[in-house]
Amino acid sequence: MRPEQTAAKTQLTVRNIGGIETTSVEFTPGVTVLSGENATNRTSLLQAIMAALGSDDISIKGDADTATVELEIDGETYSRTLTRKKKGTTVVEAGEGEACLDDPTLADLFAFLLESNEARRAVATDVNPREIIMRPVDTDEIQAEIDRLLERRDDLEEELDELAGLKDRRPALEERRRELQAEIEQTRADLAAKEEELEARDANVEQTREEKAELEERLADLRAKRAELEEIRYELETERESLESMRAQKRELDVEFEELPEAPVEEIDGLEARIDRLREQKRSLESEINEIQNVIQFNQGMLDSGTEDPLDVLESAGEESVTGGLLPDETVACWTCGSDVSRGQIESTVDRLRELSQDKLSEIDELEGELEDLTGEIEELKGEKSRRERLKRRRSDIEAEIERGESNVDRLTDRREALRNGIESLESEIESLEDDSYQEILDIHREANQLEYELGRLEGELEDVESELADVEDRLDAESELRSRRQELTAEIEECRTRIDRIERQAVEEFNGHMDSILERLGYSNLERIWLERVERDVREGRRTVTKRVFELHIVRQTDTGATYEDTVDHLSESEREVTGLVFALAGYLAHEVHEDVPFMLLDSLEAIDSERIAALVEYVEGFSEYLVVALLPEDAAALPEGYRRIEDI
Repeated sequence: MRPEQTAAKTQLTVRNIGGIETTSVEFTPGVTVLSGENATNRTSLLQAIMAALGSDDISIKGDADTATVELEIDGETYSRTLTRKKKGTTVVEAGEGEACLDDPTLADLFAFLLESNEARRAVATDVNPREIIMRPVDTDEIQAEIDRLLERRDDLEEELDELAGLKDRRPALEERRRELQAEIEQTRADLAAKEEELEARDANVEQTREEKAELEERLADLRAKRAELEEIRYELETERESLESMRAQKRELDVEFEELPEAPVEEIDGLEARIDRLREQKRSLESEINEIQNVIQFNQGMLDSGTEDPLDVLESAGEESVTGGLLPDETVACWTCGSDVSRGQIESTVDRLRELSQDKLSEIDELEGELEDLTGEIEELKGEKSRRERLKRRRSDIEAEIERGESNVDRLTDRREALRNGIESLESEIESLEDDSYQEILDIHREANQLEYELGRLEGELEDVESELADVEDRLDAESELRSRRQELTAEIEECRTRIDRIERQAVEEFNGHMDSILERLGYSNLERIWLERVERDVREGRRTVTKRVFELHIVRQTDTGATYEDTVDHLSESEREVTGLVFALAGYLAHEVHEDVPFMLLDSLEAIDSERIAALVEYVEGFSEYLVVALLPEDAAALPEGYRRIEDI
């Protein structure tokens, strides 16, 4: 889909980038052709655009230590200052300031398609194209997100399991509520009957008012103590049951704790030290790769920008000198030792540096495999250690709870004995106050007192049951919401798990579709089809063999008789290889939706493709970016439509 274009113009101001001393260029949406011979700063201008957008993959002018670039686009202004710094014997060019992109990784891989672009070169080098496509994807972060979502879903699963238990608990609670309501009703009826009987008996008892008052006081005190005694008995029974349960838990924890191995502290420390060493090796290799890439870019930039020396700008040798620079046996002054060497020799050195870079990348892959193994091992050991510590803390907590429970049992036992003694004493006092005629009413008082206590106990239990039922109902009301959230989390987990697969699949589909369309447009006579296939292979990573997915490139050719056969990448012509590399970069561009953040697509070094095919390729690609800037030789630029904007003087 073609990005929406605006009528606003874009202004680029450059100083000291590549071979450019100073220039200002205006762009409009659509195709801009940088037309000129070699060494006319076309590539340098492309590097300036890259620098403004956020890339550090540029070279500073040979006689300068700093460079600046400013880009005005869509009403915003972005400016950067780049400085050459020496790190040992290596030159590092670092950029500071506000760039258009926070992270230029996607742009460097799939939008800035200069000659050294990795996506373009993936077809010609021994690199798994999948690694290029998936490099911007933070697979570690995706896995961390999956782990977080799984943990949240597990919590929901536990809560839903608990709700399932509550569903089973609800019928029993409802049945117990009905039983309690019936018992309360019966107890109230029994108590009312006893009170009526008590009133009838009181009317027939001959006692003095003083004696009756004192007896009633003792009876009230007796009821209170009996009620308290019953409460103490209930508390004591509950406390003993709780204490026995805790003791059983402690026995289970003791067994589990004894079965766990000792905390592997020294082993963990050793593994962590080993991981630190491997990470340091990885950082060292990455630093070496970075230095090698800087040297490659530095040398490539010097080759692309002509004969300028990065330390002292050589004076122009005139038009004849530029023409001579295009000859196969061209020599240049080496920018390290000053001697004359052939351009081919420098290019050969750059190729060897690229091979060295690939070797270092392979070493990093092996280190990452070993780091993954060690990290898994150390996590398992830490898990054992954490489990042992949790068990130890739990044992300690239960021991403290057991001590508190035993103390409560002793306290309640003492209180129970004191109440029993008090009740016996009161009963003796009451017996001394009552006569034979009052014994019967005393028994009725005792029965009524017991019924009152029983009624209170039943009403209290009913309140507890109704409260628990209300809590169950409230929690069950949230079940549908919890199930809905669980479904959402499951969908999010699936989306994370399939994100990598989706990007891979889309990249392959984009490549195959666009490759078919471009081959049809460019008309390579015996090239029937070029396509990517996702396959899985067993590869070595450190000390283990793992199954990894790779992108396998297939090339199908057709003979004059119409028969087809599968060919190899090595047999692709330079033109075919360049076109295939560009389409692969375009597939990554579309799979990662680079156009949403990167307004420019840059093309350079298309000389291996003939003019008519370049024109067809540019026409095909222009629909995918708001600004397409193409650097071409004049004879190639002539084949493009007149409607394209052209810049010939940089």
